[in-house]
Amino acid sequence: MDPLDIARWQFGITTVYHFLLVPLTLGLGVGVALMQTAWVRTGDERWLRMTKFWGKLYLINFILGVATGLVQEFQFGMAWSEYSRFVGDVFGAPLAMEGLLAFFAESTFLGVWIFGWGRLRKGVHLAALWLAVTGSWFSAYFIIVANSWMQHPVGVELDADGRPVMTDIWAVLGNNTAIAAFAHVIAGALMVGGMFLLGIAWYHLWRRRHDGIDTVGKDGRVVVGSHPDIAGRDEKDHGVWLRSLRIGALVAIVGFGAVAITGDIQGKLMYEQQPMKMAAAEAACHTGSSFSVLSIGDPGAVDCADVQTLIEVPGVLGWLAKGDFGAEMPGIQDLEPQYVENFGAQLPDDPRLGDQAGRDIEYVPLMWVTYWGFRLMIGLGAIPAGAAVVALWLTRKGTVPASKWIMRLALLGILAPFAANIAGWIFTELGRQPFVVAPNPDYWGTGDAVFMFTAAAVSPGTTVGELLFSVISLTAVYGILLVVLIGLMVKYTRGGVAGAMPDMEHGIERTDRGPDEHPDDDRSDDRQPPASDGDKKNDVLSFAY
Repeated sequence: MDPLDIARWQFGITTVYHFLLVPLTLGLGVGVALMQTAWVRTGDERWLRMTKFWGKLYLINFILGVATGLVQEFQFGMAWSEYSRFVGDVFGAPLAMEGLLAFFAESTFLGVWIFGWGRLRKGVHLAALWLAVTGSWFSAYFIIVANSWMQHPVGVELDADGRPVMTDIWAVLGNNTAIAAFAHVIAGALMVGGMFLLGIAWYHLWRRRHDGIDTVGKDGRVVVGSHPDIAGRDEKDHGVWLRSLRIGALVAIVGFGAVAITGDIQGKLMYEQQPMKMAAAEAACHTGSSFSVLSIGDPGAVDCADVQTLIEVPGVLGWLAKGDFGAEMPGIQDLEPQYVENFGAQLPDDPRLGDQAGRDIEYVPLMWVTYWGFRLMIGLGAIPAGAAVVALWLTRKGTVPASKWIMRLALLGILAPFAANIAGWIFTELGRQPFVVAPNPDYWGTGDAVFMFTAAAVSPGTTVGELLFSVISLTAVYGILLVVLIGLMVKYTRGGVAGAMPDMEHGIERTDRGPDEHPDDDRSDDRQPPASDGDKKNDVLSFAY
């Protein structure tokens, strides 16, 4: 077994898991903040119920995201010490900003928001949430800055030992690769948040029909009902889910449009900065302008001899790459000799590389990963937009169809944007191989080229046994955390608004206290009073509200 392969699997498994949580935090957080803003401005209790319910799910996801994200930085020293030495001078600044400014700020203000219910003025409490959400977006940007430098190194010079030393922090922070990637990630996160709202709201509207609370009149329009024996199942509950569904649908549509625009920009940058990655993504073995709709071949192919294009569209590749229909783009067979000329045919004969030293370098990434990863990212990303349009049409009369199968499809659709995000990440990272820091084409053929082979980045003293122990241990822990995450999400999703508002669940109906305060209350200081005993029941996460 190769230590390099195990180290890559370990980083890939933990990162994919962590990235399941990141888009939902980014996309759902801003939605919860907007809901609370609407409640503060209008006093409409439906907005408060939405804030409470979706805020509970947001907190669960955020907490698990923090727990899984910490491991990412530990791995730099565990399995990737040579990589850490190489990029340390560059990564120090953005990662410090992420840790000291963004992560510290978002965690602090989120804590204020959690424990501020009933203790702070409405405006101050709302500001804490907006600061936490803004901090999470800044946190994402600083992480993307670090990753984008690996994709397109800028703002550095090589020292006498061949290590990059940062000379221009603004070039690193303003890297066009980082700006495009951040916009793309935020757009993808909005799709995730939108489908999350849509799918769960659909389920609750379906439950109201299934339980006979809501019915449909002769004109097909909903007749909103109420269940006096079940907390929270009243007319306002219907408004909570219908609003959530429509907001989610609109956000998913807007998110997909933004994904398409930012993805096009990012793709054109990749053609300039990592031409081999994009050639492999299109199975473009030969220089030309034809776009492959379907290519087949050996799943492990790194050789064009094993790839056969069945369907292609002339001219489209040039438009995707340069915005010029018919422009010819370099193919794999023309690019590979250029890589060999600039970076060599074999890895350096360096003892730190261990068994990797002197091996032939494969500059073509696994084409089935890049080719299908690219297409899965696009195809799965289109599902939320299509589902959102259908959902808006089917709910135009105020409720969802009674079909259980459509409800299940709505819940299953929540997974599509998650999968699209993961496919995009895998395409981006595996397509960069064999480099962990891809060379900037502006410096090809010069002594100033900054790059690092992945084989040279792994910790030289790490054994196969140590790596296997860590990857098995981390995978087991992450598996347990996944069970906890799904369990909590399912519990509070099924519990509905009453599960997120203990006062309602325990039959406390007071609108002059705590989170149920209305703007026409006669308290001049506009503060929310302390929570009552109904908030102090022994329920998971009830302490937060």
